[in-house]
Amino acid sequence: MPVGGFPILFITATRIGDAVLSSGLLRKLIQEIPSARFTIVAGPAAAPLFAEVPGLDEVIVMEKSETGGHWFSLWNRVRRRKWGLIVDLRGSAISNFLSRKRRAVFHRSSGPPVHKVVEASRVLRLNDDLAAPFLYTSAETEARAVEITSGSGPILALAPAANWIGKTWPLERFALTAIELLKKGGPLEGGRLMVLGAPQDWAVIDSLRHVVAKGRLIDLVGKADLLTAYACLKRARLFIGNDSGLMHLAAAAGAPTVGLFGPSDERLYAPWGEHARVVRGPREFEQIRAADPGFAQVLCHMMDLTVPAVVKAATNLVAVAPAAVEPADA
Repeated sequence: MPVGGFPILFITATRIGDAVLSSGLLRKLIQEIPSARFTIVAGPAAAPLFAEVPGLDEVIVMEKSETGGHWFSLWNRVRRRKWGLIVDLRGSAISNFLSRKRRAVFHRSSGPPVHKVVEASRVLRLNDDLAAPFLYTSAETEARAVEITSGSGPILALAPAANWIGKTWPLERFALTAIELLKKGGPLEGGRLMVLGAPQDWAVIDSLRHVVAKGRLIDLVGKADLLTAYACLKRARLFIGNDSGLMHLAAAAGAPTVGLFGPSDERLYAPWGEHARVVRGPREFEQIRAADPGFAQVLCHMMDLTVPAVVKAATNLVAVAPAAVEPADA
């Protein structure tokens, strides 16, 4: 393990969305501690988000285990180093058993729900200077994104998949929405369609191929790593997606973002940013939870969200939001 600098152990989330929402803390630390050296601990899905962080010594991928042995395994890997700071966003007890000068550990609040960005910022006591989500990308990643997105016309980015059918807006409605936005006279007339998703979402792209001509489709389903997708989203004129990690990735990239919500609490998980919006059907989150208290039903809770409602929200956002501007490097 490299030595020198100010060593920081940064333990972040398992899920992509939660990891993105707390990613701004790394930027704050880099700005405040120029000599910082990072060892970042994340779940398998979220770990690739941090591959290009400046001052990175190592990304440790931590797989959960039923017995809790993953914490012992982590302790065994990091116990020999004296840490300048441990930031633990999982609220574990591991920092109690490691040599460190300072620690900042998440503690669940008993107060009213707050957004996850606010919650993460409180770990570093950034109450008046919230840490907006931010990811670092290399020049090589940005160059790949430029090549992928090269062409004429604004880009409409869609992420139609989600990790549960209950919060997945029907695919045909995504298609109809894209047609309305990209048609002649639409707010994105002459635009291109970029579709994002994981390898297992391969069926998504087949259902959306007919929306635009072949040369105007950018297929990133299972074909781009998270940081490349993030860099591509910087160049999107508009993003529409279910509550998912890709939605938070788009908002962090600065793309005007419309998040489609049903059985998700926007108080905690709304896309973050000035040009990010939540649109839902007539039922509030609490009404949906009352109908499915354990969120265990195998049915869609998004059927009351209509295409006209999403088209209207998207059109209004495009009217007020400038084209996405790439964030500064630091």
